[in-house]
Amino acid sequence: MNIPFNKPYLTGKETHYIYEAVNSHKLSGNGIFTKKCQSFFEKNYGFKKCLLTTSCTDALEMAAILIDIQPGDEVIMPSYTFVSTANAFVLRGAKIVFADSLPNHPNMDCDTLEALITSKTKAIVPVHYAGVACDMDVIMELAKKHSLFVVEDAAQAIDSYYTGKDGIKKALGSIGHLAAFSFHETKNIISGEGGMLAINDEQFIDRAEIIWEKGTNRSAFFRGEVDKYGWVDIGSSFLPSEIIAAFLWAQLENLENIQTKRIEIWNDYYNKLKDWAIKNSIQLPIVPNFATNNGHMFYLTCQNIQQRTQILEALKQSNIFAVFHYISLHSSPFYTEKHDGRKLENTDKFTDCLIRLPLYFELDVEKVIDTILK
Repeated sequence: MNIPFNKPYLTGKETHYIYEAVNSHKLSGNGIFTKKCQSFFEKNYGFKKCLLTTSCTDALEMAAILIDIQPGDEVIMPSYTFVSTANAFVLRGAKIVFADSLPNHPNMDCDTLEALITSKTKAIVPVHYAGVACDMDVIMELAKKHSLFVVEDAAQAIDSYYTGKDGIKKALGSIGHLAAFSFHETKNIISGEGGMLAINDEQFIDRAEIIWEKGTNRSAFFRGEVDKYGWVDIGSSFLPSEIIAAFLWAQLENLENIQTKRIEIWNDYYNKLKDWAIKNSIQLPIVPNFATNNGHMFYLTCQNIQQRTQILEALKQSNIFAVFHYISLHSSPFYTEKHDGRKLENTDKFTDCLIRLPLYFELDVEKVIDTILK
């Protein structure tokens, strides 16, 4: 029996709600299911406004427009991230300034950020890798000191939290000015493709709706706030269809069940592999005291690329498909000549040494563990 890296989990209600959406004769988005999903996030996580999008990439692109990124502006983000994090800002003309990862975690090293800030810096984009929080107190203090925007890339961070120095537990995505989430089929909660922009600074709410609706004030028109709608700003077709929202609603109804199972699998991996990891000088995931674990990803950090290749091949021979993750963006063919030449040693280490193990609701985790231990 093959064990794939990922298998989308269906709760059983997805097609039922899609059928409802089809029969509502309102398929083009911003209907009943869109509103239900957005309200769920606003109510449960304290986001001031949520807008579903067709992808996390779209949500990031909306954020770049909202904070008015202009050619020449600088945006600080980790190099160890998916290309969409950078692309959204590059499309507006920004120069990306890459931060190194922590020595023991793929999240960016917040102690290095202030040295990267210049008069051209416009924003910091923390990526909460594996759903584990960056040190948001440090980031928000820097943003306040230097008048910067913070856009949280919370693609992997649904239902994960950060506890700051004030002792208050806050949902990831609710701390920065804006945040982007993903519902891609590899995430905890899915809609095939799909995403969401969370808006925490009220100054962006009205304009976000306009950008979301192709640059028109269509949403205000349907609420009866204007007597006609027209083109008032730049924008694009960012909102998803009701079919995507209907699928997502079935997942959100089962959020607690899905999260409980994923965290259980994560804990099984951790508890049963920790002695093996020590013996083989392999690092297991670290969750800082200020962060929670949402069971998004379980990964190993090997000693070197040779050890990683050996483990991946051994798993593949047992029909278990693990994968490595990001290639450092600062060394990518597109950006290598634009990078300022700084060595990002920790980022490169994770590029060469990190393995993501299978993690999905119906996973036979014992088989994976047994194969690794053998």
